[in-house]
Amino acid sequence: MKSSLLVLGLCVALHVNAAETEWSPKGDKIKTEWADKLTPDNVWQSYPRPQLTRAEWMNLNGLWNYSVTGHDVKKKSVEYSGQILVPFAIESSLSGVMKSFLPTDKLWYKRNFSIDDKWKNKDIILHFGAVDYECQVWMNNKLVGSHKGGNNPFSFNITKYLKRNGEQTVEVSVVDPTDTESISRGKQQLDQKGIWYTPVSGIWQTVWIEAVNKTCIKKVLPMADIYKKSVKLSFDVENSNGKEDITVDLLDNGKVVKTVKGKSGDAMEIPVPNAVLWTPSSPKLYHINISMSKGGKEIDRVSSYFTLRKVDIKKDDCGYKRICLNDKPVFQMGTLDQGWWPDGLLTPPSEEAMLYDMVQLKKMGFNTIRKHIKVEPEQYYYYADSLGMMMWQDMVSGFATSRENVEHVKPDAKEDWNAPAEHSAQWQAEMFDMIDRLKFYSCITTWVVFNEGWGQHNTKEIVEKVMDYDKSRIIDGVTGWTDRGVGHMYDVHNYPVSSMVLPENNGNRISVLGEFGGYGWAIDGHLWDTSKRNWGYKNIDGAMALIDNYGRLMFDVESLISQGLAAAIYTQTTDVEGEVNGLMTYDRKITKIPVSLLHAMHSKLYKVNSSKPEILIVDGQNGKKHKAVISIDGAEKQEVSLPFRIEKKGVKVCSETDFESDKKYENLSLWLNVAGDVKVWLNGVEVFNQNVVQTRHYNQFNLSDYADYLKLGKNNLKIEIKANKKMKFDYGLRAF
Repeated sequence: MKSSLLVLGLCVALHVNAAETEWSPKGDKIKTEWADKLTPDNVWQSYPRPQLTRAEWMNLNGLWNYSVTGHDVKKKSVEYSGQILVPFAIESSLSGVMKSFLPTDKLWYKRNFSIDDKWKNKDIILHFGAVDYECQVWMNNKLVGSHKGGNNPFSFNITKYLKRNGEQTVEVSVVDPTDTESISRGKQQLDQKGIWYTPVSGIWQTVWIEAVNKTCIKKVLPMADIYKKSVKLSFDVENSNGKEDITVDLLDNGKVVKTVKGKSGDAMEIPVPNAVLWTPSSPKLYHINISMSKGGKEIDRVSSYFTLRKVDIKKDDCGYKRICLNDKPVFQMGTLDQGWWPDGLLTPPSEEAMLYDMVQLKKMGFNTIRKHIKVEPEQYYYYADSLGMMMWQDMVSGFATSRENVEHVKPDAKEDWNAPAEHSAQWQAEMFDMIDRLKFYSCITTWVVFNEGWGQHNTKEIVEKVMDYDKSRIIDGVTGWTDRGVGHMYDVHNYPVSSMVLPENNGNRISVLGEFGGYGWAIDGHLWDTSKRNWGYKNIDGAMALIDNYGRLMFDVESLISQGLAAAIYTQTTDVEGEVNGLMTYDRKITKIPVSLLHAMHSKLYKVNSSKPEILIVDGQNGKKHKAVISIDGAEKQEVSLPFRIEKKGVKVCSETDFESDKKYENLSLWLNVAGDVKVWLNGVEVFNQNVVQTRHYNQFNLSDYADYLKLGKNNLKIEIKANKKMKFDYGLRAF
């Protein structure tokens, strides 16, 4: 008997060990601490749709069977060869597979599940958070439907495909052209280098099912009125006659403070007692419970929430257009946040991990995040609402790498890409689908349509369409590169230092700095690939050098805010693969600048007042020529028109300008359009010594700490440059 029990015990132990070891993270890349906590049983378990929650649902994340075949293989011929952890892409470590997936491949998924007996006589909806890029779905060997687009959720009513009893089988096939076609692929590229990262293919957000009645609430959209201190709720109800009874309970700190009743076909206005407006410092959420009934019988019950906030644009006392939250100007200081992870790629290893990034940014003193060409799981936006983080949400851009010279519009291109109508229709469908899903979330203040000319087409038509579609938000039509004069913002990208288009030149729009900085510090032991060129837009060696450079950069931003800058987005939150310009390492284990120091630097930016600068030395930012005296390599001085073209690298260019000042100023702003090692003297005192990279825009440097050297009456500014390439040469000085 004892020997039999021993054998039985060994068999059980072997079975348990096999179950424990059938999945594990793959590869030898760096990982986050949350990867160590992950198991197939705890993977992404929270409710995936915070804007509309129900009690009756089931999570289908976990281990699925998978197979990779060619495109021409039919479902009946597929042999499943292993297991993959959903919702992680096949290329990721946390999928347990970590295989390359080619455009010629087809990825297959399969898993069984059972329907709760209590769900009989209800409709069963199968939801996918996101599948990259094109998929087909079968239930019990019957084709349910297909979906195209890798960033948005979609669902199918699978009720008629279900068996009455026993296990149900869902199968999914996926193809993904990545960068071989003109699709919304963001930073994914088959050949990873520079700013292009590992592809993400297949299921990469939560898969789940829910049970509903045939008549059910599909969507609730709150529209706040901060003046009336109320919210108007509109409902999208499936199979509705518009006469279903709706009861809404408004909760404040868990207690019902208001109950309103109405009909499903009507919008309902709810006054909010003792209303608190949503701001970054006071991110107040109001929760609501919604019951829908028919003939006295409840047929649906959901929970949701809303905030009271308004975003718009107003001119300040200096005439600068400012972003306003609840009618008050707010400077938006944020990071470019790509949402990539060394272990999960586009899928964070857990909700806790995803929240960590946002909490750290809040502690650093940022009030904004630019979600860069990625759409996150919906929990992300709920966390942003809860924490008071304002959000710029990018549409996911893309172009075919092989056709980059045509589809990636150059900064000075006169014409957009002449995109095929089919491509434009698909891309716009994906964009408006994203807007429809995410416009619920108050954190999103700005939609970003085109990024740096990637697949940029029909700019004026599309941007104006978005502006008309959502009038409650700010529209950044083109971030960086190829501005077409549309959208609410004139958005420039300027690496590595600060710049903007001055308000007098921005076409009566908001001036913002959509990307800048990118200071790269590669830290041993925390690199994705030590054999790659680990780079930043300005490479930094060590913590003190990074603090010095970053502190100087934030000081420069202060003087831009005074002159009309409304927002600035620093690149970036974390390192990503070979791009080491994050404030945190890719594995999130090191923050490169102390959090409290960052908070102190950023807090100053929210207190800067607008000023009307006086031009002490004119420059060519308005496109006009002006005169100055220069000397090249010590040769005789000559009067030239600036901007002046220097056609030889390595030469030393010197220029002096005398100017008058009839009063003292507290702030000085130096504008440079040069390339090389630059020294500047004000009345004989060296006030600037820095290498300057020439960009498409004039670089701006804050010289306010030298304002006391400015004299009443005659002054002299001397500039000396050792050119490191052919360059334009121009400079100017403003005071306020």
